[in-house]
Amino acid sequence: MATVLHVVASPRGERSYSRRVARAFLEAYRRQSPEDKTVDLDLSTAELPTIDGLVLQAKYNLLHGRNHTTAQRRAWSEVEAVIDRFKAADKYVFSLPMWNFGIPYRLKHYFDVLVQPGYTFAFDPQKGFSGLVTGKPVAAIYARGGEYSAPDAARLDLQKPYLETILGFIGLTDVRSIVVEPTLAGGPDQAAERLRQAIAAAEQLAQIF
Repeated sequence: MATVLHVVASPRGERSYSRRVARAFLEAYRRQSPEDKTVDLDLSTAELPTIDGLVLQAKYNLLHGRNHTTAQRRAWSEVEAVIDRFKAADKYVFSLPMWNFGIPYRLKHYFDVLVQPGYTFAFDPQKGFSGLVTGKPVAAIYARGGEYSAPDAARLDLQKPYLETILGFIGLTDVRSIVVEPTLAGGPDQAAERLRQAIAAAEQLAQIF
């Protein structure tokens, strides 16, 4: 039995295009693989460790081989718990809207907790960086109010390139993408049609995920 972790980055509930496409994907996936377990992590309500002085000091103590204080150990254990829950999954689904050309700040916060040396990536002076979370597929579902596929607009897309870069850095290189756009700029009729197309693509992808 595999575990699929769905990381939800939109706080808009049922109004969210990325969430609606992800829901269709997961429903189709459960029909295809009913023995597997799906888990939602809603970042709008999740409690994430604050990257503050205690966490940073604990991190650098680890890097330099120094011992933790009790408070640092407690703070760092919260980071480790988030990483452990992430790494326990066998497959990943990310559903995220574009905010100001990039990703929502809660998703960035999540990655700032996850991406830690010795846990999700390693560094070797001879070989450089390498990801430690490998061999697991990712379905990435993006929603954008505008349309960024045209060459003159693609340079503004800091959403999809960022997600693929950070996932690749920790070893997740098998990323299958679905984009629903424009959800605003083309009007409601075009948005509804693009949503329909994205849901159809998601249901198809779920059959081979």
